[in-house]
Amino acid sequence: MVSVPRLVIAAPASNSGKTTVATGLMAAFAARGLAVSPHKVGPDYIDPGYHSLATGRPGRNLDAYMCGTDLVAPLFAHGSAGCDLAVVEGVMGLYDGASGQGELASTAQVAKLLKAPVVLVVDASSQSRSVAALVHGFASWDPQVRIGGVILNKVASDRHEALLRDALDESGLPVLGVIRRAPQVATPSRHLGLVPVAERQSDAVDAVRAMGERVRAGCDLDALMALARTAPALPDEPWAPAYAPAQGSRPVVAVAGGAAFTFAYAEHAELLTAAGAEVVTFDPLRDEKLPTGTAGLVIGGGFPEMYAPELSANEPLRRAVTELALSGAPVAAECAGLLYLARELDGKPMCGVLDAEARMSERLTLGYRQAVAVSDSPLAVAGTRMRGHEFHRTVLEPAAGNTPAWGMHQPERRVEGYVQRGVHASYLHTHWAASPEVARRFVEHCRALPAR
Repeated sequence: MVSVPRLVIAAPASNSGKTTVATGLMAAFAARGLAVSPHKVGPDYIDPGYHSLATGRPGRNLDAYMCGTDLVAPLFAHGSAGCDLAVVEGVMGLYDGASGQGELASTAQVAKLLKAPVVLVVDASSQSRSVAALVHGFASWDPQVRIGGVILNKVASDRHEALLRDALDESGLPVLGVIRRAPQVATPSRHLGLVPVAERQSDAVDAVRAMGERVRAGCDLDALMALARTAPALPDEPWAPAYAPAQGSRPVVAVAGGAAFTFAYAEHAELLTAAGAEVVTFDPLRDEKLPTGTAGLVIGGGFPEMYAPELSANEPLRRAVTELALSGAPVAAECAGLLYLARELDGKPMCGVLDAEARMSERLTLGYRQAVAVSDSPLAVAGTRMRGHEFHRTVLEPAAGNTPAWGMHQPERRVEGYVQRGVHASYLHTHWAASPEVARRFVEHCRALPAR
């Protein structure tokens, strides 16, 4: 049984202040000395970075589309083990989920799977008595979703607050916080959302501290903790990566990190370690060689388009990556990794492992995908079905090699990505917790190669 007090922070719509409130709550409770477990509904990589900064623990995603509904509670239990409180930030509006698939992957669905009370963050900037109708509608839409209270955001004045409180008295839901309209906490955005923590360093620390102070000043933390404690125990076993029996030396798997490659799910490194690998992080912006003994390479998502000149200027590392790929070593590249392996990005030379060119585009490609592996690779055997997510404003030409990585079945039929030698490169982000055999297969391929 899992008995961690927990809250889901949701909103009627995007841009209501969920990230500010959720991150601020994490920071405020952590400042009280509590061990706070941070979670994010959906595939987003950026918000968990701020959550991690607020709590000192890995930010973890709960995605019912990519991982399936059966894994949501076990993954939550894994991440929150030993904690005093868990805070789960929602995605979009409370009832918004995978396009055209009902409640799937919505914040409401995750709240039900976790049996967690919901705190509704409402942008009150342009309403007074109408707030009661809005809250009543959200609270009554699905009786299985338990909204335990409201935090009013962007409140203009004492008079405005009084009007809002009077209206909500009729709703029966308590006001658990009031946050005044104020200049935005410094969390700058760009073409794919917030700027990641790794790129902002001390500015991000200041931003998270400011969020914590605003929430602590405006919210009833004791009442919120009391609400979190009403969540019943979950009868789910925590998810855990299956450890492979010792088979001699542990192959080194180098994982790209640093400011240009910030997108990664914490479970991936845990799965690689459990499969028998020694996971070593390196920074393609700073390191001129791969970690000693590298037998496999994982290059996840991020923003290489923001650092194309610097990545290009690091010729020693580009050569090392190319040599590793040409040797047949396993290389798994997602989105940013795909661009880094291309011949060039926005006219700047990259690794040249793939005979393709990448450039920025005005068009945002965003959404869940259903995919099937087209051919055997170090990640999957042909015919393996996986679910994933695309999120980019770049275009790769050609989009697929002679041996594509994936055949897509949603929203349209197409092939995408590259499989050549040991390289599997694609725009598709996947969550390996849903398919742990991916990590085991990858490490087995690393182990099969002669030591470098």
